[in-house]
Amino acid sequence: MPKKKPLVVVTRKLPDVIETRMMELFDVRLNVDDHPMSADELVEVVKTAEVLVPTVTDAIDGKLIAAAGNQLKLIANYGTGVDHIDLAAARKKNIVVTNTPDVLTQDTADMTMALILAVPRRLVEGERVMRKGNWTGWSPTWMLGRRISGKRLGIIGMGRIGQAVARRARGFGLSIHYHNRNRVHEDIEHELEATYWESLDQMLAHMDFVSVNCPHTPATYHLLSARRLKLLQPHAVVVNTARGEVIDEAALTRLLAAGEIAGAGLDVFEHEPAVNPKLLALDNVVLLPHMSSATFEGRIAMGEKVLVNIKTFVDEHTPPDRVLVEAF
Repeated sequence: MPKKKPLVVVTRKLPDVIETRMMELFDVRLNVDDHPMSADELVEVVKTAEVLVPTVTDAIDGKLIAAAGNQLKLIANYGTGVDHIDLAAARKKNIVVTNTPDVLTQDTADMTMALILAVPRRLVEGERVMRKGNWTGWSPTWMLGRRISGKRLGIIGMGRIGQAVARRARGFGLSIHYHNRNRVHEDIEHELEATYWESLDQMLAHMDFVSVNCPHTPATYHLLSARRLKLLQPHAVVVNTARGEVIDEAALTRLLAAGEIAGAGLDVFEHEPAVNPKLLALDNVVLLPHMSSATFEGRIAMGEKVLVNIKTFVDEHTPPDRVLVEAF
């Protein structure tokens, strides 16, 4: 007698090829119109789902997990970050959590490098001038930016993405510096010609560019606080493609408006999708709608990892991308 297919509920629209494969393998409830599910909708979903496939836009908190029926055994997150999931509550209820690590490393590093280039060279400002029809011709002193070659890049979080950023930045002539919870292996430091700073404060005070590439955890919330942001030099540029909560966004906005920090490139925000209106008004900031991982290849690879994690779990094996509470 064939084994009953588990009920899998997906909270957002996924690439067609992934949804098709899911329907072949499991009993699936899809979110065809891609609307962000409300808290009430999620409560109803977890009462019946055996596997939940959420994304970063879903708050899978302790209250929601407590409301889940005993049939919910797996939360197969579509994404790498799991700061929107209460891992301790899931473990207490014997719910396994998986994610999709590594598949977005190159895409995120590409976007980080794009922002490192875009802010000092004023690419978005120039594009706006062109679209508004305000360009009157070339001038030797107009729209001047700053070159990046020979400058110092401080990377906060030297994991997979941080290392990928470092490899790209070296190609543009940047000097690589980093702060990490633990120092990386000396072979990696040698390959990247990277200098380790045990003190984040000291590193910040000496950098021309700062790239945030660490996860959001209780320990990294407002890691770049108002106090630390004031350590930056006036010509410094901050780039964040990790999580908005790592930076005190209000403090960053004030310093940018006052000219105490030269610029910022932000793909993530502290209260997404809301963005500080004062931040939107600044010309020295490049703002993107959380799109660092937005490639066809990356999103399909994420879905493939979700499929493998679910299938492995259903087959009563340990999923390859199981998330452990102790790791965060």
